[in-house]
Amino acid sequence: MLKKILIANRGEIALRILRSCRELEIKTVAIHSTCDNKLKHVLLADETICIGPALASKSYLNIPAIISAAEISGAQAIHPGYGFLAENADFAEQIENSGFIFIGPKAETIRLMGDKISAIKVMKKAGISCVPGSDGKLDNNMKKNKLIANKIGYPIIIKASGGGGGRGMRIVFNEKDLESSIHFTKTEAKISFNNDTVYMEKYVEKPHHIEIQILADGQGNAICLSERDCSIQRRHQKIIEEAPVAWIKPEYRREISERCINACINIGYRGVGTFEFLFENNKFYFIEMNTRIQVEHAVTEMITGIDLIKEQLHIASGFPLSIKQKDILVRGHAIECRINAEDYKTFIPSPGKIINFHAPGGFGVRWESHIYTGYTIPVYYDSLIGKIISYGENRKTAISRMKNALNEIIIDGVKTNIELHKRIMNDKKFKIGDFNINYLEKI
Repeated sequence: MLKKILIANRGEIALRILRSCRELEIKTVAIHSTCDNKLKHVLLADETICIGPALASKSYLNIPAIISAAEISGAQAIHPGYGFLAENADFAEQIENSGFIFIGPKAETIRLMGDKISAIKVMKKAGISCVPGSDGKLDNNMKKNKLIANKIGYPIIIKASGGGGGRGMRIVFNEKDLESSIHFTKTEAKISFNNDTVYMEKYVEKPHHIEIQILADGQGNAICLSERDCSIQRRHQKIIEEAPVAWIKPEYRREISERCINACINIGYRGVGTFEFLFENNKFYFIEMNTRIQVEHAVTEMITGIDLIKEQLHIASGFPLSIKQKDILVRGHAIECRINAEDYKTFIPSPGKIINFHAPGGFGVRWESHIYTGYTIPVYYDSLIGKIISYGENRKTAISRMKNALNEIIIDGVKTNIELHKRIMNDKKFKIGDFNINYLEKI
């Protein structure tokens, strides 16, 4: 087992990683920017190292500084969490070349699945359906692009090949907007991901967004830990996730799980991974794979009883999977609400000092966050400040417990999206599962 790891992240995921390390008696090194010296995981870690100023580009995205911190501290491995450099193949490669262990897939795997065009090819080879599209990148030949779009049929969606986090996507409803949409998406992709490659897909209008959680050891073993529904989104970014998905027939669930497992084995996948699909009319359409721990991993943990961070640490230590597929038993239902420091009507971030905080509690309620009374939310990073996860023997109970938790939580001093979550939990259509990825825009 690893003896010491460096946590290359911040906020709630850094604290989550630290807690699992504590249980496994693994020493932790917390890196932080100048404005993050009072983060909870920084205060609790065995060692701390400041790696740069507040701007992420000077700290959490500074690869040489992170590797230097690992060298100075004597850490054996680096956990990237999610966001920042978690899916950066160059980062993973430089870590391994420097003699450390990257807690995640191999660099070549991240490159393969991080590029959506190559990922689609892998999934088609595994027998998994993909959304009809351009089957490759779009060039500047607009006559050709228009022919492709007409063959697919409007509406279509332009996507950045290296995109993620809801960015680098643009829906096109007619031919007259196609050229400008391709141009703007390429520009955004270049700025956001330093990769202006884009491709085209049919825009599926009323699907559920379904994820399949996979765990693999890179030694020929892989298992599936059920699925999640992440359809409640705003601007292509998830805000509510739940598991399992009651309206998927067992035979469809079994088939897609087996194909995802086989795909992982075929590419020698190592660590946790998530295959994302659009699900409509009892059919799965692959859209992308995330080669890291997900924000919403907690709902899977609640229904399976498996600590996914611990499993990452075991795999990184070189151990084969100790869990077999037959050992996975899904019980009950879990829902997660992402609590963001933002105006719930405009989604404008709301940084500032928390002057009063009270965490939700009660049977079946889990609170994952780094905030506390007196903590100042900086302007430099994502607006996610916590996650409430509720669990019950069924979906109705999980919703009831979430409503209680949302009524109990107090965060004064900044704006949050708590009221939006309350509205969703009380919505009649949400309660019966009658929603899709466009649900939030409609209400």
